[in-house]
Amino acid sequence: MKQQNNNYRPEMTSAGIEASYPVSVMDEYGNTREIHITGERPLTIYVDKQEIVTLMTLGKYPELLVIGYLHNQGFIKNVEEIKAVQVDWDIDSAVVVTRNGSENWEEKLNKRTVTTGCGQGTVFGDIMENLEDINLPRPTLLQSSFYRLLHNIRVYNEVYKKSGAVHGCALCEGENIGVFIEDVGRHNATDAIAGHMLLEGIDGSDKLFYTTGRLTSEMVIKVAQMGIPVLFSRAGITQMGMELSKKLGVTTIARAGGKHFLVYSGADTLIFDAKPAEKSGSRLETSGNDNENISLHERRSKAELSV
Repeated sequence: MKQQNNNYRPEMTSAGIEASYPVSVMDEYGNTREIHITGERPLTIYVDKQEIVTLMTLGKYPELLVIGYLHNQGFIKNVEEIKAVQVDWDIDSAVVVTRNGSENWEEKLNKRTVTTGCGQGTVFGDIMENLEDINLPRPTLLQSSFYRLLHNIRVYNEVYKKSGAVHGCALCEGENIGVFIEDVGRHNATDAIAGHMLLEGIDGSDKLFYTTGRLTSEMVIKVAQMGIPVLFSRAGITQMGMELSKKLGVTTIARAGGKHFLVYSGADTLIFDAKPAEKSGSRLETSGNDNENISLHERRSKAELSV
C-alpha cells in the first residue's frame, strides 16, 4: 500500500447505519424473547456512472469499505485518485467519482474470479496480477508479545457478542489494536480497514492483521497488498493460502487462541520466549476421542467460522 498525503480527503458522506436491530423470536420453550439480529444490506458501487459490483454489508463503515474495495481490487493505488464517495441507503448505492476516469478498467472488469469470500465472492482481473511487485519487510515477533495481543483482542467483537453472524478484523501494532471492524464478511472488514489506512496514510510495514475468518488465498493477497507482513486468525488456513503466504513473505499464524497457535509460514520470524509447559499428548494427534479434547468454545468457534 503506497503512502499518500494524509491531509487529503475525498468529498465523502458519513452514512454508517446501525449494525443490529431488535426482533421478537420464540425459543425452544415456546417463550417470546426480544433479541438483536445483525443487519445486512446490499450496496451497489458505481464508479463514474459505471456499475462495478454489489456487496452485502453491515453498513457501519460504507465509505471506508468502498475505498478499500477499490484499492484491494487494483482499481486505485491511492486515495488521491478519488474525488468523491457518496453513499445513499435510500437506493442502496455508493457513487464514486474519480479524477482520471475509469475507462481503462474495462479489461479488469471483464475478468472475474468467484471466490470463497463471504459478503463479496468476486475478484476482478487476474488474482495473481502484480504479486511479484510486493516486497514485504521481515518482521520479528515475540511469542510473549503475541500472547498479550491475543488476550487484548478478546474484548472486541462488539457486534458478534450482541447479535452474532459477523466476522471481525483488526489492524494491530505490537500488543495494541489500532482499529477493529466487523462486517457480515471478513473481506468487507478487511477492505474497510484498507480504506482507513489509505485515508489516514498508515504504513502497514510494522503492523499485524487479525481476522476471525479462515486464511484463504484472497485474504493473504489482500493483506500483502496492504503492506502488512503478519496475518493471524483463530480459524484455519487453506492450501493455497499457505502457498501464497510463503511466496509473498507473509507470516501466517492460524488456530490462534489462548496459548495455542500454529505457524504455517514464517516460523523463523518468531522468537519463542514464552513457551507453555508441555502437555501429555499432543493436540495434533488423532484419536477416536478427539472431540472430548476440544473445548466447547472451540467447537462453537468452528461452527461459526465454517461458513
